[in-house]
Amino acid sequence: MSECIKRQASLPLPEGREVYTNKVLAVVGELGLKCFVQTFGCQQNEADSERIAGMAVAMGYTLTAEPNEADLIVVNTCAVREHAEKKALSLIGQYKHCKSNKKELVIAVCGCMPSQQHRADEIKHKYPYVDFTFGTSDLYMFPELLYRRLSGAKRTFVIPEDKPPVVEDIPVVRESNYRAWVSIMYGCNNFCSYCIVPYVRGRERSRHPDAIEAEVRELIASGYKDITLLGQNVNSYGRGCDFDCDFADLLERLASIEGDYKLHFMTSHPKDATKKLVDVMARNDRIARQFHLPLQSGSNEVLDVMNRRYTAEKYLEILDYIKEKLPDVTLSTDIIVGFPGETEEDFQKTLDILSYVKYDMVFSFIYSPRSGTPAAKMENSITDEIKSDRMRRLLDLQTEIASELNAKCIDKTYRVICQGKSKNNEGMLEGRTEGNKIVLFASDTAREGDYVKVKVTKTQPYALFGEVVK
Repeated sequence: MSECIKRQASLPLPEGREVYTNKVLAVVGELGLKCFVQTFGCQQNEADSERIAGMAVAMGYTLTAEPNEADLIVVNTCAVREHAEKKALSLIGQYKHCKSNKKELVIAVCGCMPSQQHRADEIKHKYPYVDFTFGTSDLYMFPELLYRRLSGAKRTFVIPEDKPPVVEDIPVVRESNYRAWVSIMYGCNNFCSYCIVPYVRGRERSRHPDAIEAEVRELIASGYKDITLLGQNVNSYGRGCDFDCDFADLLERLASIEGDYKLHFMTSHPKDATKKLVDVMARNDRIARQFHLPLQSGSNEVLDVMNRRYTAEKYLEILDYIKEKLPDVTLSTDIIVGFPGETEEDFQKTLDILSYVKYDMVFSFIYSPRSGTPAAKMENSITDEIKSDRMRRLLDLQTEIASELNAKCIDKTYRVICQGKSKNNEGMLEGRTEGNKIVLFASDTAREGDYVKVKVTKTQPYALFGEVVK
């Protein structure tokens, strides 16, 4: 038995979350049950998982890194790319064996994937051992859905609304003690033709600046040094709200808090990036000298079909202003290769912008259609052979650019945050600059979360090597 439901009056209001938290706590009691949270996707999903973990702990569970030990498994999924969906479904399929070995095991699937009706239906019918699903905007319902299932209710599949409430005070268990994600808004109104996000995360909703400031102040007081403000388009923060505070205002307000920390943010949409924002960054040292500004394509024709609502010329105008006001800025971007209808001339325009801007980092993706988006219905698709060739050429060019830029870092000293042992360089520690560049160094005293001054002695296209400066 199961039911598909929309969040409505019959389901709890956000303020009722604590009631169901206590009800689960009364059931779980002193049983010593364990919860395993699996995360796919972006930083926003990571932030969501930290809140799922926080609610689980508040309900009496302890966290485990081993699904075979768990009494509660929560899979937080991504739907931006088909590969991520298939990987999540494969993993969910493997958890069938966990359920066979432990009948009382509860399995929940949440995030972007079950926010799509066809995926919710697929999980409902093909994965009968999944107890309930909920979307990205329904995190606060987790205790209520779990209590219903523990109490013998039938399987539940929550269908998200377009503009759900903004819920504060959800408990958080953060994975790091020096780096934190802070969501300042949720959802997206842009409807880029290739993107599923507005359909799975709903319309834009901004948190009140007072609530954001309170969270950031608490993080700084607790010793957090690297704080990233999250939103699908942070530049539209505050739009349509009953408070007078845009993203630049919020950033300046947060940067005025006393402490030794850096503020990052992502992601900025070029159509809404303002000179006001750049000016705020230029006069506040606590704001990291890093700017991620997704280009996607250098062709105006492709940008128009993508529904990006800016031109290459407009993009370069704000990009030039960033470089003028922040000469030491680290720049990164996103590029989609092989979008339907992309000609060789279109692609060359993208390469031309890479050569002109000289990004430190480029996150490039071969276009793949997402069901439910306008681009998925476009017929003028590019062959896989052409996509792969263009991706190779783009990566070759960016490797040259990154090598050139990193070579200029030799003999410079950076204050980096140590992230612990390097996975790929035995005996080395790994840190990151405020611009998010990887720095590898040796030290017997540095610990994860420490600030370390490192002088660069050698470079590779995507990493710096150096020695600690006493």
